Amino acid sequence: MITNHLLLFVVIIIILDSAVPLLTGVSQNDSAGIASSSNSDGKILRRTKRGWMWNTFVIMEEYTGSLDQYVGKLHSDKDRGDGSVKYVLSGEGAGMVFEINATSGDIHAKKRLDREAKAFYTLRAQAVNRFTGQPLEDWSNFTIKVHDINDNEPKFSKETFVATVPEMSDVGTMVIQVTASDADDEDYGNSAKLVYSILQGQPYFSVDPSNGIIRTALPNMIRENREKYQVVIQAKDMAGQMGGLSGTTVVNITLQDVNNSPPRFPHTAYHLSVPESAQVGSPVGRIKANDADVGRNAEMRYTITSGDGHDMFSVVTDGETQEAIITVKKPLDFEGKRLYQLKVDVTNAYLDPRFLHMGPFTDSATVRITVQDVDEPPVFTRNPYIIEVQEDTLAGSSIGMVTARDPDADNHPVRYTIDRYTDLERLFNIDSINGTIYTLQSLDREMSKWHNISIAASEINNAGQITRVPVFIKVLDINDNAPEFAMFYETFVCENVKAGQLIQTISAVDTDEPLVGHKFAFSLHNPNFTLIDNEDNTARILTRRGGFNRREMSLYLLPVVISDNDYPIQSSTSTLTVRVCACDSDGNVRSCSTEALLLSAGLSTGALVAILLCIIILLMIVVLFAALRRQRKKEPLIISKEDVRDNVVSYNDEGGGEEDTQAFDIGTLRNPEVMDTNKLWGVKDITLFHPHVTCLHHSETLVTLLQLIFHIDNTIFSFFLSFFFFFTSNNAFQP
Repeated sequence: MITNHLLLFVVIIIILDSAVPLLTGVSQNDSAGIASSSNSDGKILRRTKRGWMWNTFVIMEEYTGSLDQYVGKLHSDKDRGDGSVKYVLSGEGAGMVFEINATSGDIHAKKRLDREAKAFYTLRAQAVNRFTGQPLEDWSNFTIKVHDINDNEPKFSKETFVATVPEMSDVGTMVIQVTASDADDEDYGNSAKLVYSILQGQPYFSVDPSNGIIRTALPNMIRENREKYQVVIQAKDMAGQMGGLSGTTVVNITLQDVNNSPPRFPHTAYHLSVPESAQVGSPVGRIKANDADVGRNAEMRYTITSGDGHDMFSVVTDGETQEAIITVKKPLDFEGKRLYQLKVDVTNAYLDPRFLHMGPFTDSATVRITVQDVDEPPVFTRNPYIIEVQEDTLAGSSIGMVTARDPDADNHPVRYTIDRYTDLERLFNIDSINGTIYTLQSLDREMSKWHNISIAASEINNAGQITRVPVFIKVLDINDNAPEFAMFYETFVCENVKAGQLIQTISAVDTDEPLVGHKFAFSLHNPNFTLIDNEDNTARILTRRGGFNRREMSLYLLPVVISDNDYPIQSSTSTLTVRVCACDSDGNVRSCSTEALLLSAGLSTGALVAILLCIIILLMIVVLFAALRRQRKKEPLIISKEDVRDNVVSYNDEGGGEEDTQAFDIGTLRNPEVMDTNKLWGVKDITLFHPHVTCLHHSETLVTLLQLIFHIDNTIFSFFLSFFFFFTSNNAFQP
């Protein structure tokens, strides 16, 4: 290492010595510094040699000396050595990294430099008169280049790489390329020239020294023997020579699986058992072949190639466990056959043609299946049953039969029942011995076209063995319903209608369903209207005459007879209501209501409202007086004709003395009811301290308020008021 540095230092000194004529310029202002020549015209041309010009200085990086590192010297031809010339330095690092002696022009580096941080510096220098500051030389640019040394080791982009390569690969198969970088100068020496080598991983892998490509070095590496390898790669600079710096990285290599291992059954024969009651599709058992490969290469397919159970069983592959699942293909019967034998083959799902020579990639095994006997439930001869019955079938009639048997060798008797949850209305019953189905009620197709019931058959000796079968009962139609109007019709006829005018088109419906379809006939017998059958299950209603009058007849009821064509023929009479209405000249209805008739009679709507309000007011007054009379707490002052001592009469009329017998009737003083009548008919100045008088006084006030509130016509109001007082004056409300 020290020897290399000394050699490098000697080389630099030689370069510096050879560069002195370039680094140091001397002004040639005398005649010797002038070159002359003549042109074709005989004129003399003069060129002055420049003495103030530099190109490049070179300085070593990572200098470790105690003194500042010397870079170079600047000198002007105008410097006579008398100290009158001053050298000035500026540019990158001037004053901080590089320092110049203003008198001698020597340049030194004040700091330790790192080429990897900055490879060169660009500066410029000028010579000026120390005393006057006038420039003696123009600014001159130059570069200080930092010379590289091997101070950086190679570095890989990752500390650990991961790679894969298929197993059984040929020698030289590329695995991965790993590269390192060196921060040293690639253009100078071998400091950045790298060489790759493998430190760990032989003899399985090798590495290309120049580019770091890792390749397989052994043939037929088998993943099943060893799957993972760890390889250590070194990168060394100085072209791999002694003394160079180095770096390492780890490469983890995994062998990828290929389909080079055939599947094999661990046994040549297997024995399974299954109960005879096993449903179709239910599993019988599992067998599995082994394959040393993994993933896609270990996927297998199983098939049944031969055996007497080829039609009774099937085999599928479990995608997760790669097991063969043998399932029931057809119903089993212990009494029919008790033992089956199968030959099951296995093969890889995906074969690799490159490794077929390592086969065969198939294997086979024998599977014996024993059928176990179980106590089976009864079996119906059909499933389901469909029974047809006429809707007029009488209750208690037989409509069909179901049959079940015990499939076991003992052949136990069977008992039949109806699941009542499927026959909540209890329309049917069944004979528990022979399975005959009866009706308990008459059936109506228009209520329900189908009846779905469930019948259970169980062994008499073992009630737990039950089998159910659905029975669909279809109710056949008979013509037992008469046709009727398809909808409710609102029909009207104008008063000014003409004879033969169409007023309504009618149609009919029938809940029965004849095989040949519906065909209805319509008929009508009426002197005012006629009917025409359209022969398409519709009919037209027309007028026989014109000149209808609402006052004479406002409503016509037409009995329309509708009959069908099925057997037996059914007919019905539907009533069509026709209203007589007032229409304009275009036949548009203006009014069909009763109010229009009243308006034509001359009684206005306001009059009808006034009459209604008066009746309501009268009822209110009657109720009010009845309530006031019930609240009376004292008896009348005059109980009999003899008790007149406490009666006081106050009036404002002057009499003629004892002989004036026409002014008043003393009987009036004794009869308050007469006084009440006089009060009502104009005697307003007499105030009687009597309950009747007080009530009448308050009623007048109430009536006046009601008249003001409702604005009732005075004539109508006086009529009802007189009617009311007539009843009150005749003790109509005496308690």
